[in-house]
Amino acid sequence: MAETKDFLFEIGTEEMPSAPLNNAVKQLGTMIAKGLDDAGLSHGEVRIISSPRRLAALVKDVAIATEAVHEVKRGPAAAIAFDADGNATKAAQGFARKFGVAAEELVRREDSDGREYIFAEKNVPSRPAAPILTDLCEKTIAGLQWPNYRSQRWGHEHATFVRPVRWICCLLGEDVVPVTFADVTSGNTTRGHRVLGPGDHVVANPAVYEQVLEDNGVLSAERRRQRILDGIAEVEAARPGCHVDTPKKVFDEVINLCEWPTVLVGTFDEEFLKVPHEIICESMLTNQRYFPIYDAKGKLTREFVVVSNSKPDNDERVIDGNERVVRARLDDAKFFYEEDLKISLDEFRERLAKVAFQEKLGSVLAKSERIEQLALAISRACGYGAQMAADAARAAHLCKADLVSNAVVEFTSQQGVMGGYYAEAAGETPEVAHAIRDHYRPRFAGDDLPEGTAGCIVACADKLDTIAGIFAIGEPPTGSSDPYALRRAAIGIINILRDRLHIDPTPLIDDALVLYAEQGIEFDAADVAQQIRDFFHGRLVSMARDEKVPADTVAAVSAVNIISPTVFFARCAALDEARKNDAETFDNLATAYARASHIAQPELGHDCDRVIMGEVELSLLEASEQAQKAVDAALTSEDYPSAFAALAALRAPIDRFFDEVMVMDKDEALRENRLKLLNTFLGAFSELRTSVSLPVRNNSFSD
Repeated sequence: MAETKDFLFEIGTEEMPSAPLNNAVKQLGTMIAKGLDDAGLSHGEVRIISSPRRLAALVKDVAIATEAVHEVKRGPAAAIAFDADGNATKAAQGFARKFGVAAEELVRREDSDGREYIFAEKNVPSRPAAPILTDLCEKTIAGLQWPNYRSQRWGHEHATFVRPVRWICCLLGEDVVPVTFADVTSGNTTRGHRVLGPGDHVVANPAVYEQVLEDNGVLSAERRRQRILDGIAEVEAARPGCHVDTPKKVFDEVINLCEWPTVLVGTFDEEFLKVPHEIICESMLTNQRYFPIYDAKGKLTREFVVVSNSKPDNDERVIDGNERVVRARLDDAKFFYEEDLKISLDEFRERLAKVAFQEKLGSVLAKSERIEQLALAISRACGYGAQMAADAARAAHLCKADLVSNAVVEFTSQQGVMGGYYAEAAGETPEVAHAIRDHYRPRFAGDDLPEGTAGCIVACADKLDTIAGIFAIGEPPTGSSDPYALRRAAIGIINILRDRLHIDPTPLIDDALVLYAEQGIEFDAADVAQQIRDFFHGRLVSMARDEKVPADTVAAVSAVNIISPTVFFARCAALDEARKNDAETFDNLATAYARASHIAQPELGHDCDRVIMGEVELSLLEASEQAQKAVDAALTSEDYPSAFAALAALRAPIDRFFDEVMVMDKDEALRENRLKLLNTFLGAFSELRTSVSLPVRNNSFSD
C-alpha cells in the first residue's frame, strides 16, 4: 500500500456570481474524483470548499504514487492470430497495437478452457502523483463549464474563466504541486477576506487549510449557511411570533455573496406599509437581497434582515447605508403604485392593443377578448349561475390589464397580483379581484390553485387559449423544447379540472380553436383539436405515472382516450383498487369476459329466443340483464367499484353455462341462440369497455 497524503487544490478568483459558483461546485468534485480514479491514484473523501473568491477541492489520503501493475490481456485464438507460417495476422497485430505492445511480444498458451490463445503482457511501473495531479488540475480549470455565463479573458493570455484567476494553491502534503493557468502559477498561499484578512496567507498543508481561512475571515459554505440561520433565529427569538422570510433561491445566493456573514436588522418608514407588500418584498429580495420580517399575524413589518460581509464594528454604518438604499427603492415602488391608481383598469386594458401576445396570434387585447369568451363557455359547462358567469367574465375581461401598469413593468413577477389590488381599489367585487390576482396559478409544480371558482375558470381559460393558439400555428412542444411552457399550462388546467371544476376539456378545446378561426388564423381545426387532445392525454398519463399508478392500469384507462381529469383518475383508482384490494373480483371479471369473448359472434345480435332456452341459459340471461342495469346505474354516478362488482357476479352463471351447455351445438337454431346469449352477456360489459379497456386474459389489458 503506497504512502498517502492529503491533497489541496484551490482556484482563487475575483468574486464569482452565485449561480455559476454553485454549478462549478457540483462539477469540481466529480472531475477531481474521476481524474484520480482514472489515473489509478487511490484516495479518500473529496470535499469541495467554496466562497465568492475561491473554489477548492480537499482530498483525503491521496496516494503519493500509483501502484505498479502487471497487466495480462487475452486475445484471439492462436489459430486466428497466426497464419500457417507462424506470422502474426492482422487480428494479432491489431490486438497488440490496442494493448500497446509489439506483435513479436505476444505469447501463446492454453487457457482454462483447454484452447490455445495469444496473450499480451506488460508491466506498468509506478508513477509519482505530482505530475499526475499537475495534469489533472490544469485540465480541470480549463474544463469547468459556465452555462449561461460568458467567461472572461484577462492579461495577455488566451485562457478564460468565469472571473479572472488571481492565485492557485495546490499542495500534496507539504509539497507544492506545480500548476499553471493563464498567467498564474501555483504556490502554498491562499488569500483571506478582503477586509478581515487581506493579503496572502501560508497554508502549511491541506489539513490546516480551513483553519487558515477561518483565521482570516473566510468560512466554508456550510459554515456560512449555519451562521446566517443562527443569526436569523436570534432575530426571531427577540421578536416573539415574528418570521423572517428566506426564499431558498435568494437565501442560497446570499450565502455566496459573503465570506464572513453577520446578520443585521434594518427598518424602513411606516408610510411604505401602505404599498402592497408583494412589491415591497420583491424590491428588497430581488434588488438588494434583504429578507422581510412578518409579525405573528402574517403582516409585513417595517424591519428587514441584512447579511453583512464587513467588520462587526461597521454594523451601524452598514445598517444605515442599507436603510438609505431600501428607502430609495421603496420610494420608487410607492410612486409606481400611486400613479397606477390614477388610471382605471379599463384604460390599461385598451393599451394592451399595442402589446404583442405572439407574433402570429395578435395582441394581448385580442387574447383577453378570447379569454373572456372561454370563461363564459367554461361557466356554462360547469352549470354555474349568472352571477358566477358574470364574475368570471369580468375577471377575464380585466385579467391582463395590469401588464402595462408602472408597477408590473418594474416588478414583472407581480402581474396579476397588482391587477387584484387595482381591481379592489376600483370597487370590483372580491371574487373578481381574487380571480385577477390568482389567474396565473398554478405557476409551477406544487404551486397553489386559484382560491375562488372564478379564478379557476379564468386560469383555465387563459392557459387553454395559449395552448390552442400555439398548436394552431404549428409550434407545439418538441422533445425538451417548450418555449411557451405549454406542458406546465396543461398540467395546471388538469389540476384545476381534477380538483375544482370537474368538467371535460374536450368541447372547450373546440371552443378555443373557433375563437382563433374567427380571428382569421388559418389551420385544420379537426387535426389541431386532435393534437391538443393527444397532448392533454399525454400529460394525464405522465401525471398518473408520477403518482405511482401501475403502468398497466394507466394503459387500460388510456386505451379509451379519456381526457377528463376527474374521470381519468377515478377510473384509474377504481381499476387499481379492484386489482389491489379485491383481486378475486378482478380475476372473476377478467375470466368471465375472456371465456365469452373467445367464441362470441357479435354479428348475430342480442335477440335471444327464450322458448328454446334451458334453465341454465335462462339463468345466465337474467343475470346478464340484471348486471346491465346495475352497471348502467353505477356508471351514471361514476361508481366504478360497484360496476366492477356487478360484472364480477356474472362469473358463477357463465362458468355454469360453459360447464353444462354445448354452445356449438349441431342444431343451428340452438347454436345461434346460445351465441346471441353470449353477445347479451358481453353487452353488459360494453359500457365499462368505453370507460376502461377490460382485462381479457392473464390480467393483461386489451380491446
